[in-house]
Amino acid sequence: MAEDRPRNIPRALSGVRVLALEVSVAGPHSTRILGDMGAEIIKIEKPGTGDLIRSWDSAVRGMSSGYVWLNGNKRSFAIDIKKTAGLEAVRRLAERVDVVLENFAPGVAARMGLGAAELCARNPRLIYCSLSGYGQDGPYRDVKAYDLLIQGEAGIIATTGYPDKPAKVGLPIIDLASSMYAAVGIVLALYQREKTGTGQVIDISMFDSAVAWLGYFPHHYWHQGEEPERVGMRHHYVTPYGPYVAGDGVYVNLAVATAGDWDIFCRDVIERPDLLVDARFNTSEARRKNRAALEELIEKIFLERPHQEWLGRLRASRLPYGEVKGIAEVLAHPQVIARRM
Repeated sequence: MAEDRPRNIPRALSGVRVLALEVSVAGPHSTRILGDMGAEIIKIEKPGTGDLIRSWDSAVRGMSSGYVWLNGNKRSFAIDIKKTAGLEAVRRLAERVDVVLENFAPGVAARMGLGAAELCARNPRLIYCSLSGYGQDGPYRDVKAYDLLIQGEAGIIATTGYPDKPAKVGLPIIDLASSMYAAVGIVLALYQREKTGTGQVIDISMFDSAVAWLGYFPHHYWHQGEEPERVGMRHHYVTPYGPYVAGDGVYVNLAVATAGDWDIFCRDVIERPDLLVDARFNTSEARRKNRAALEELIEKIFLERPHQEWLGRLRASRLPYGEVKGIAEVLAHPQVIARRM
């Protein structure tokens, strides 16, 4: 249980110092992860305006909710690195830290005199991580990037939304993916440094991260020649899967992913054992090919009863299920409280 966890164990990155030359989401989320693991994060911001995410809103006592989310465990300093004194101050900091993370456009840090070659020459044990839109080389190196744009360029939007209209993922999923790869890369480089005594340069790309997260879609295309269809809140290969509206207008989330689950679902939940011998639905592949007919049928069945009755049946059957909660409900979720999130 959460209350039984030891609280005084030193965090894994205690003693590690990180110099963060970062803006927006991807870079700051990566260093936030490192900070949560015990690293000391020294964030450099532009005098006057600071990190651009500061201006997104003023929801948290006048501060940006995004800035508070990403930077609560850091020490922030306003330094004008366009001036000689400011630039030299940051260079001296880089000599005394274990990690530098920058997420400027490729070439910007080097032009300012804060590139990997310059700083690693001053500090051979330095781990220097660049996190950019398309990486430090390639034909798209200098193309500007935001989460939405990478979602489109990397095929994420093509797999998301409804047949008549695409949609982006609601969260900044590409910022989060690339920041996770950056954090993992930095931790691995720290581990490698314990063996070699020297640092290394890490090149993380939002685009690379997004393509890596396409998962099984490329394999399906290579072997079947099929582009993934947009299926809204459903699964591309498993059905029934997704939220269904109950009779009282509340969504119930289903995931009937195996033959055994389909049997239980038909017999015990919707009480339609006849579907088990219906040739349109008796295998996973058949259900996928006849998705429209099956979806229409289940949608009508779920409208016959209120959501609590469906939840009770799903709970009793021990099938995977869930509710579709809003942010306020999530923040009060008993699991959030139990896990001390």
